[in-house]
Amino acid sequence: MSPIPAPPAPPAVVGVIGGGRMGAGIAQCFAAAGSSVTIAESDARAAAAARERIAAGLERAAERGGSAEPAARVLARVSTVDAVEHLPAHADLIVEAVPEDAALKARLLAAAERVVGATTVLATNTSSLSVTDLAAALTRPGRFLGMHFFNPVPASALVELVRAPDTAAGVLARALDWTHALGKQDVVVNDSPGFASSRLGLALGLEAIRMVEEGVAAPEAIDDAMRLGYRHPMGPLRLTDLVGLDVRLAIAEHLHATLGARFAPPRLLRDKVARGELGRKTGQGFYAWP
Repeated sequence: MSPIPAPPAPPAVVGVIGGGRMGAGIAQCFAAAGSSVTIAESDARAAAAARERIAAGLERAAERGGSAEPAARVLARVSTVDAVEHLPAHADLIVEAVPEDAALKARLLAAAERVVGATTVLATNTSSLSVTDLAAALTRPGRFLGMHFFNPVPASALVELVRAPDTAAGVLARALDWTHALGKQDVVVNDSPGFASSRLGLALGLEAIRMVEEGVAAPEAIDDAMRLGYRHPMGPLRLTDLVGLDVRLAIAEHLHATLGARFAPPRLLRDKVARGELGRKTGQGFYAWP
């Protein structure tokens, strides 16, 4: 009998740029898998907040019975720094997870590349921006790819791996192994606006918003139609609240500019964002969130 191959191992050392909801979730997953994780934030207060998010996430995982070891032991593998320049030079992987601002992402990725060694893989968690354009900020674009995690990261099964034209085959192979080491499933797509997930998800979400705008049905009815009729785990409007209406608007504006009028943001979406009705994080979106 052939020996059973060993399961893929997580990267030993990981750096995460940005400790918001997505960055903290990514850091939590790698730490839970056994990686030593360093989060780079803009200042000490933001770094402390990122660590608190991870601690809360680990408590929730323990309550669900989804943690293999005590939360305190996992949290001990997480450290924070207040600048990208202080990320570990020997990191196997650096994941950028800051807001969807192309100039900001490019600047931070270039700064990280100056810190780390030649074999470090650099990744962006962007949900829609061009991985190819971000790679242009790097001196070694072959080491770079998209690793699009989904919110909430610890509970989501998917990582969308986005291959730019210069992404080296070996880099993609390492990212696939690391994805599987986290217990997640992969889809591999070539770089294009919105990739596969955001492009299709946004198309459904925008049409659902237009239906509310036109008075076709209430948000609950539209969501129930997709949930009960098409077996979606949740409807497109509740999902929009979970993602954030501001995030959905930013993606829509990007896809509108790159793919055309079919992704034009509905007026209702713009109005809700202008009023601060951003979904679950503000307590009001298409639904009220106590």
